[in-house]
Amino acid sequence: MKKLGRVFLILFTISTVFISCRETTGDKVEDVVEDVADDVQDAVD
Repeated sequence: MKKLGRVFLILFTISTVFISCRETTGDKVEDVVEDVADDVQDAVD
């Protein structure tokens, strides 16, 4: 059950990033992708 919650958290985070990145520049997108990667890694741990 915990893994299912983590999957939903990861999907929500990724979808939020893609929605919020529609109007940003390349540098900001790069920073957000790194933040998401960190969040996903923390969620998996």
